[in-house]
Amino acid sequence: MDGRGAVVTGGARGIGRAVADRLAAAGTPVALVDCDLDGVDPGDHLALTADVADPGATTAAIDAAADRLGGLAVLVTSAGFGTAKALDRYRDDEWARLVGVNLTGVWHAVRAALPHLRAAGDASIVNIAGTTASRPTRGEGPYAAAKAGVVALTKTAALEYAPAVRVNAVSPGYVATRLTRAVADDPDLRARVERRIPLGRLGTVDDVAGVVAFLCSPAAAYLTGQDIVVDGGSGLPSHQSDELLKALLSGKDR
Repeated sequence: MDGRGAVVTGGARGIGRAVADRLAAAGTPVALVDCDLDGVDPGDHLALTADVADPGATTAAIDAAADRLGGLAVLVTSAGFGTAKALDRYRDDEWARLVGVNLTGVWHAVRAALPHLRAAGDASIVNIAGTTASRPTRGEGPYAAAKAGVVALTKTAALEYAPAVRVNAVSPGYVATRLTRAVADDPDLRARVERRIPLGRLGTVDDVAGVVAFLCSPAAAYLTGQDIVVDGGSGLPSHQSDELLKALLSGKDR
């Protein structure tokens, strides 16, 4: 990294915090933008409070970060949350909040950061999407829809902002964070999930942070408009069909 400033939304914890720490370790001054900064040591990174669903607050925080850091060359949008219940059980306000943070919040951050990134030149945006965008599970309707929107937004922005700004997405699979605590903390459920992952384990926030840091670096100078899946291989068709193949071979499907 070349020492120019970065903003990480949702940077107080989880994947966002791991990304911020990785970028800082590579020599990038980082501003965390989060709606909840409890537990964040102010000495670690510049920390600014904003709810990404609020466009005014997001713009103010990103402008302040650019001013304090002497400009911005990197934006990572990691703010997000999810809930689980059937589509018809979501109230309008719950749907609006999920989409407002997970999708509209990405747009707010990209729009606010764009003038600073264009001024810097050779800049990078990385949006955290998710494998649920293409492989949703029951109960994730608004979250999955929002993440699919993030991938589409990423590809559109890559077309519109090149060559000054590269725009990519990273789609994590099962990563041990607060969002997946129900899986990580249940030994039986965790074992079932890990059996479906060729690499045999849940991902870590550092697994994702390393890919994000690469995309932000000059090493990825010819990558834009991509959605990099970080799922331990669980999306590989041949692996997904293993259980069916075993059933076929054993006659259990009859």
